[in-house]
Amino acid sequence: MSRRTASSHLALAAAAFGAVLALSTPPMAAAQKRPANLDALPPVPTDYTPAKTPWGDWDFSHVYNTDNLNSGKILFQRPKAYGDRVWVTDEEFARRLAAAQKSDSNYTPNYRGATPPGTQGLAEWMRRSEFAKRTSLLVEPKNGQLPPMTPKGQHLFETGRSGWVPGQEYDWVTDFDTWDRCITRGFPASMFPNRYNNGVRVLQSPGYITLQLEMLGTRIIPIGDTPAWPAGLESWMGHSRARWEGKTLVIETTNIKSGDSVSSDHLKRSASPVIVTMVGGAPLNTIPTSAKAHTLERLTMTSPTTLMYEITYDDPETYTKPWTARIEWTRDDKYEFYEYACHEGNQAMRGYILGSRADRAAIARGEKKPESLDKDSRTRFTTAFDVDPGTGAVPAPRAARPAGAAGAAAAPPSPASPG
Repeated sequence: MSRRTASSHLALAAAAFGAVLALSTPPMAAAQKRPANLDALPPVPTDYTPAKTPWGDWDFSHVYNTDNLNSGKILFQRPKAYGDRVWVTDEEFARRLAAAQKSDSNYTPNYRGATPPGTQGLAEWMRRSEFAKRTSLLVEPKNGQLPPMTPKGQHLFETGRSGWVPGQEYDWVTDFDTWDRCITRGFPASMFPNRYNNGVRVLQSPGYITLQLEMLGTRIIPIGDTPAWPAGLESWMGHSRARWEGKTLVIETTNIKSGDSVSSDHLKRSASPVIVTMVGGAPLNTIPTSAKAHTLERLTMTSPTTLMYEITYDDPETYTKPWTARIEWTRDDKYEFYEYACHEGNQAMRGYILGSRADRAAIARGEKKPESLDKDSRTRFTTAFDVDPGTGAVPAPRAARPAGAAGAAAAPPSPASPG
């Protein structure tokens, strides 16, 4: 079952950077075989035919989970050691599998906390799923990395504010991003595997499909010829409209909440499309979103227990070209959702603001020296800190990792204390 979320969102975000429980699932058919050419990405297979709903749509109405992707450290952006390869070699896969077996052996079922150590069923999933041999979730650009930003996008990214920016002081809620504030992970960030709570429940009714996300988000999407929203009318998850193309559901989304993380006007601030807590995501949570942002998603059932999710994100004011990710959702109808109780009892932001103000007041009175404050704990969020065991890299023991090093254990952003 799903882990219960703690009342303090930021505190749980820190705790969840530990090992995550990966639930075992029923046997699955191979959805997409690894080709001999490891640089090649075959098209999504369409030979599987799902059942139909009583009104004639393809029936996708199951519960899915992507915890295995982050637990197995299949990163959103590709480790540079893989180059342009879409698939790992047998040797690299063997290292991943060994790491998964070790993680499973560390599982502690009676652990009293947010995230039990170790995983459950991760090695079994890796043996069954060809997706466990993928080098990254990003498939375009060819190198598996986010494309360069435009000059405007880069400037807004570098000057933005969030709870993940090193050295930043806290004075008000606009010094935090939307996820820190329990509003949303943003779009399309909400559709990518995060550190925990990666369930997706699909519900269908005549003319609609609903994607219920375990963490902060439900998308109710009309199917068919429906009118577009007028310019200026925006939503955190955008305005989505779907259509069927064969056995694939295609969803186009526009009118995504635009803005940046620079403005002090909360109405002009947006959520980042890619965030740092995605395994192999982007740092700082300050990537802007323009009014031109647009996505095209494709959902295809590839076996009774797998659904391939593809998304192309295009924001010409932020990125120099579109990028595309392909993710396998694993069906697990026994996976249970609980309320994501994020707002209730969330005193973390108030504590960070009061702590930051108190530190600055103490410095002004001469009671503290600026260099005495721990402002470097967030430097780790400026670079990728996840390690794919397939590359052969081994994280240093947690206590020995320098701030900012690859594989460094994450901690909550706080100018007042390191944890």
